[in-house]
Amino acid sequence: MKNLLIAIAVVVVLALMGGCSYNGMVKSDENVQGKWGEVQTQYQRRSDLIPNLVSTVKGEANFEKGTLTEVTNARARATSIQVDPTKLTPEAIQQYQQAQGQLSTALGRLLVASENYPTLRANDAFRNLQVQLEGTENRIGVARRDFNESVQAYNSKIRTFPANITAKIFGFAVKGYFQSDAGADKAPKVAF
Repeated sequence: MKNLLIAIAVVVVLALMGGCSYNGMVKSDENVQGKWGEVQTQYQRRSDLIPNLVSTVKGEANFEKGTLTEVTNARARATSIQVDPTKLTPEAIQQYQQAQGQLSTALGRLLVASENYPTLRANDAFRNLQVQLEGTENRIGVARRDFNESVQAYNSKIRTFPANITAKIFGFAVKGYFQSDAGADKAPKVAF
């Protein structure tokens, strides 16, 4: 009888620990999904600014058409990649990040090329759009950092004992991080 009571007590304690772990994992998973939503919101904000920027630049009659086409195509590719917030695998994050990186590169080329057009740089709408894009890039950086922090907390929670047992039982899987872009570890060379 005594052994039966001890066994029941152990089962009850394990069930309570598992329940607490499960609830904590659900909260962490929801936090990760919320942070992912913020990342997508900021990328969408940038994507929404691009048509206005392209329209403003098109007003400059002899601007490089290839650059404008590249920006438009990169935007189309970036907005076509959708990631299910319940399946934030490292591969899905990498695919999304790669498409967004191509758009960032195309935008960078557009802004560099615009330096050759003094009338465009003097255009108030263009300057305003540049400022908005710069602010949006900063927001994207903050959203990505917040996302990575929430993923780190989630991954730590599901990988530590005894919560890792509950995670395996209920199918909680490790989520992917945003990685820095290739070559970001090297400082750019500035020559005058």
